[in-house]
Amino acid sequence: MIQEVSGTRLNKYISETGICSRREADRLIEEGRVKVNGKVADMGLRVTDADFIAVGGKPLKAKPAPVYLVYNKPVGITCTTDPEVPENIVSAVNYRKGRIFPIGRLDKPSEGLILLTNDGDIVNKILRAGNAHDKEYIVSVDKPFDAEFVRRMSSGIPILGTVTKPCKVRQLSPTSFNIILHQGLNRQIRRMTEYLGYNVTRLKRVRIMNISLGSLKVGQWRLLNQKELAIITAMLAESSSTVDAEPQKKKRFKPASANKVDKPPRAKNKSSKGAKPVASKRSGKKLVGKKKGSGGKSIKRP
Repeated sequence: MIQEVSGTRLNKYISETGICSRREADRLIEEGRVKVNGKVADMGLRVTDADFIAVGGKPLKAKPAPVYLVYNKPVGITCTTDPEVPENIVSAVNYRKGRIFPIGRLDKPSEGLILLTNDGDIVNKILRAGNAHDKEYIVSVDKPFDAEFVRRMSSGIPILGTVTKPCKVRQLSPTSFNIILHQGLNRQIRRMTEYLGYNVTRLKRVRIMNISLGSLKVGQWRLLNQKELAIITAMLAESSSTVDAEPQKKKRFKPASANKVDKPPRAKNKSSKGAKPVASKRSGKKLVGKKKGSGGKSIKRP
């Protein structure tokens, strides 16, 4: 029986307190600046709330209460926590009660709904395609399209070395459509439309799962309300945060005989008595097997 690994990885535990990112926590651990129960911590150590953790000689503060923000991202804002990047999303939101980070991303030229949080566990549960959580967009392109465009977009488009999963596409006007994805490939919608010969002129995300933009204005944010949080928690209850939750196809049992492929018998190297005549490649005359007393030579049949 496989035993469950208890506790949380130290770098993740440190980052969830809000003092730094997971990568920065790795650096602190590598430099020997993190102690657990009085001993210098090793990379990959797992800890619990019962452990005493000190960073740089100071006790690690308790994890803050989870925070979930809904933000209407304007065009031009970059979804990164790097403070060196101009117009990064953290600076734009300007949440002052602790460290937060975006769940997924929207391209700089794109706009609309994006969630931010300090809860690392929720991120992969929402983003992984196998968990099948809706992400809805309204998209405008540079020229009119027809029903064939809608059919091909919804059936799957070959991009980035794969084929996109089937999705829901609904035409809104000659040049705009509504699309609901479960995936989140890099610049997915833009690449899909470009493959069909169109360019996106506007891309706006309007919904993630049960969370919608509603009347939230561009550049504004709000906290997730209790009703939304209860619904999203229930929806995520069966979602995976560690491995892609792509449903596995059950292997059909086949009897041993069904796996065998009938092949014609191989020709024998040594001819035997009663063997069928074989045409000679050189003369075209038929040869028969070796005959006793012939000195091992083949006898040509006229």
